[in-house]
Amino acid sequence: MVTATFHFFAELNDFLAHARRGHPFTAPCARAATAKHMIEALGVPHTEVGRVLVNGEPSPLGRLLCDGDSVEVHPPAWPAGVQGEPRFVADAHLGGLARLLRMAGFDTLYDNNYEDGELAASAAAEDRIVLTRDRDLLMRREVERGCYVRALKPEQQLREMMRRLDLSDRARPFSLCLACNAPLRPVAKAQVEDALPPAVRAAHEHFLTCDVCRGVFWRGSHWRRMQALLESVGAL
Repeated sequence: MVTATFHFFAELNDFLAHARRGHPFTAPCARAATAKHMIEALGVPHTEVGRVLVNGEPSPLGRLLCDGDSVEVHPPAWPAGVQGEPRFVADAHLGGLARLLRMAGFDTLYDNNYEDGELAASAAAEDRIVLTRDRDLLMRREVERGCYVRALKPEQQLREMMRRLDLSDRARPFSLCLACNAPLRPVAKAQVEDALPPAVRAAHEHFLTCDVCRGVFWRGSHWRRMQALLESVGAL
């Protein structure tokens, strides 16, 4: 039987059984096990891994492990910028975060009826980053990029993603519909005034609309609260 020594660093220890945290430990490996297979078998999703050293040498996740190997597993260095356009898909438990990311201008798919397989397939087909608190979802083979979201409240989750993925310079606030993720566009008041409450019609001249859900938006008190939140997380 192949046995290797593992040592996980920093926040990766949070995924381990308590007795294995913060120090090297030995573990038996399955036949022809790769570093990725064993790292995930021990509880750490591959999406959370930044660097792997086997016997002190940088190694790919696909490296086959041999008896006596020493494996060090490090998280990525944060913040980690996103290559290309930041695009996300959020799991069923992160609807609040999905709306806030849309508010900041980030294309974010969300449907609370998504099965894990559908979500992973969408991420693979559209090159999206999976956002979840489900480790098993991040361990799916189809998922190449993902983030385990540590914060529990949506506002804190948004702040975490902005810092972790260095998104401040990529934000386009109020450019997407919070409800359906479609682009917003300016619309003349005359085209929408029949749908406006009288107080809004009297107080506002500038409006945005969504061509998918037909929603109409203006800079009222709710907009000011959203603006304050975006400023607090560095998205404005």
